[in-house]
Formats: sequence, C-alpha cells, structure tokens
Amino acid sequence: MSDFRNNKQRLGDGRELRKKTPRKAHSVIGNVKRDPIKLLEASSAGRVERLVPLRYGRMLASPFAFYRGTAIIQAHDLAGTPDSGLVQQICGDCHLMNFGGYATPERSLLFDINDFDETHPGPWEWDLKRLAASFMVAARHLGFKAGAAQDIVHATVRSYQQKMAEYAGMGALDIWYDRITYDRILASLSKNQDRELLKARIARASQRTHGNLLPKIADKVDGRWRMSDAPPGLFHIHGKTTLFKANDDWAKLGKWDAIFDRLFGEYRQTLSASHRHLLGNFRIQDMAFKVVGVGSVGTRCLVMLLIDHHEHPFFLQVKESRASVLAAYVPSGRSAYSHQGQRVVAGQRLMQASSDYFLGWAKGPSGRHFYIRQLRDMKTSAELESFDARQIAIYARLCGWVLARGHARAGGLAPEISGYLGDSGAFADAMVRYSGDYADQVERDFEKFRDACRRKKLIARTEQEFAADFSV
Repeated sequence: MSDFRNNKQRLGDGRELRKKTPRKAHSVIGNVKRDPIKLLEASSAGRVERLVPLRYGRMLASPFAFYRGTAIIQAHDLAGTPDSGLVQQICGDCHLMNFGGYATPERSLLFDINDFDETHPGPWEWDLKRLAASFMVAARHLGFKAGAAQDIVHATVRSYQQKMAEYAGMGALDIWYDRITYDRILASLSKNQDRELLKARIARASQRTHGNLLPKIADKVDGRWRMSDAPPGLFHIHGKTTLFKANDDWAKLGKWDAIFDRLFGEYRQTLSASHRHLLGNFRIQDMAFKVVGVGSVGTRCLVMLLIDHHEHPFFLQVKESRASVLAAYVPSGRSAYSHQGQRVVAGQRLMQASSDYFLGWAKGPSGRHFYIRQLRDMKTSAELESFDARQIAIYARLCGWVLARGHARAGGLAPEISGYLGDSGAFADAMVRYSGDYADQVERDFEKFRDACRRKKLIARTEQEFAADFSV
C-alpha cells in the first residue's frame, strides 16, 4: 500500500499536472482540418438505410440540432487538444440535452446524465468541453447576446469546478451515495418563479408512466395489445408501413418473434436473479421499431410492450450499441468490454447515481449489440425554447454539478481533477474561449452540411415528408 496517497498529496499531484498542460491551453479547439461530411457519412454506415435521411432532416433544423447529431466530429477534433493526462470513464456525448430527470427504483425523481451510448474511457476534459460548447451553440441559437452566452458557459464550468472541490473532500462512499434530487434543486432556487416552473415540470414528469403511455400508442386487438403504427416515429418492422427494405436481414425473418426470442433470452441473463424474477411477471404483447433522438436515428431501436396478470403495461426500450465514437480518438484508455451493450451498461452504472433495475444487454439476430432499459419512467428534459438567459444559466450550473458528481463517482479522481482546476477562473476562462471558437466551427460545419443536403450529396427528409408517404 505504499502508493496509497492521502488527499493532500493527490491535490498536489493535480496541481503538478499544470506544468505539462497549463489550464489556458484548453482554449485550443483541436484538429479541424477535416471533412465533416465524410465523418457524418462514416457514422451513418450500417444504419437502417431509409432512416438516414430522417437523421439528416432532424439535424438540418439548426446548428444546435446539427451539433447534437455530430459527436463523431467533435471526438475527432478533441483528439487534437491538450489534456491533463487524467483518463477515466466519461459520458462521451455530454451535450446539454443528454441531462434530465427520471424516477429511481425507489420512485424518487433525480436529475442526472441520461444518455451513455458513447461512454468510454477518456480525458475528463472532453465531457466538459462538449457540454460547454453545447451551451454556447444553444445560446446563439436562442438569440442571446455574446456576453450572456459567455456567462452561461462560465457558469457551467465554475459549477463543475466548485462541486469537484467539494467531492475532493468527500469519502468514496459519500460520493456514491450522493444524489441530486429535485427536492435539493428546489431548495437551491432563490426565486419563486423558478420553483413554480420546476414544480410544474415535476408534475408533468409524474404523469409519464407506463400506464399513461399505453392508451396513447396501443390498442387491444383480438385480446392482445398491439402498438399503433405512426411512421416514421413508430412502426412494425414486418408491417405495411415498415421503413425496412425487403432485403434487410431483419425483414427477412418474417415476424418480430424471431428478433424478440434472440434478444430476450440473453438479456434476462444479464439481470440479477431478483430482477429476472420480477421480469417473469410480464408477458410479451408486441414489439415495434421506435425512432429516437437525433444522433441515434437510423440505429436499430425497438420498443417491447409487456403486461402483467392485471394487464398493467411495462415498456422496454432496446437500443443498438455500436462502438463509441471516442474509441478511435482517445489518446489512451480502452474499453474493457467487447460487447458494446455491456460497455454502455457498465458506463451508466458507474456514472449515474441510480440506474434502472432492468438495465441489461444482449446480441440480436445477425450479431448486433444492444442494451435494454425501461422506455418511459417519469422522464423529463429541458425545454430550452421557453428559458431565458438567467434560467439557462441555472440549468447550466446544474449540469456542471451533475457532471462533476458523475466524474467523481466513476473515476475516483476528484482530488487530482480539483487540484488541477484550482480555485481561480483560469480554466473557466479558457473554456469560454474554446466554446466560442468551437461554436464558430460548428456553424461553419453546419453550412457545409446544409449545402451538401441542398446539392443532394446527402439526402435529408423531414418527419412530415415521411408521414405523407403513408397518409391517405
């Protein structure tokens, strides 16, 4: 145990890292001499072919929507940036819309990171840079003045810095027990207007349950519940409204049962014995394809509808897991998991304060990797368009807090990171410069992307165009 260093020594180790990588060096945006269209096309390879235009259509909405769908581009660029050398499990796609509320198994409402598709070992700075830049891009999209946008980024980073200093002084168990509940958030708000806004969001989240979802998307037909097709968002793979081509390997299976049987048996074995027992109370009714998000569009994502003997519904989401976009670019650190679904589950369990009982993984037909979780359990996310600059700054500080907690928990490096960051605003100032310069780059990339869509080099289609194909 001679290498077991005390907290003071570890803080000092962090400060020493500034000699190799000064904090001001983080203003560099990296290697941006690349073709963003080629990187996008590479990330679209292997997706459901007819859904790729929908992915591009969603990304065309704004530079911010484009940013959400281009984690691969920023991963490429970050590979050319300095880092402190502290590598640990990170989220990998830590933009501001990948945070939100959800119910714990104990039915408490927490705020946390909620997307781990790209989780992978990497420099902790990469998460913070993607988060900070997302606030800058979003602030510009919302029409905020430059000073307000910079203040929002500064608030994000200073919150991370201050909370990391607190976690550096906490024991390992205390960090793992720490949960950012909505009650704690309410108590931190000084204005009644903000508290009432949050209470309204909590009330809406409480209605987002499996029971309330069932009548919205399914009907009972011949004694069995069946989800209603509403392409492109929801459709049956083997139905009349499918967006799968006839030669797709899943389409050739002829019915969804073959996909379910291959996935479900293996998935059950990744759960604890008690949770397998709980899952045994439910019986499958239907399975359909569900398009989600921006960056995930075109990957294979399914919804399973199950019921118990009271006909209470239970929805599971099945998401395809491909290699993390970080894998090809991190300077050091490799995932310990060859199964990409297991990689996602392990990263989520490390970084989240409380994870879903039903989080597991499996291989599907043709050997693709998936992870599985509950679909909709009191989940809520930010409604940016309704926020003013002050409210987004509050949200930014909250995201900084959550990210600090996730990093402190997953890496156990809070003293080293805190020592590196120090007490001054040097790192935050560098991140403001980085975010502004990177937002400029995002806007340039977006213009190239829009031009490629206009010239039909990339084919983009809107939801409305897809829906019109199936309307009478």
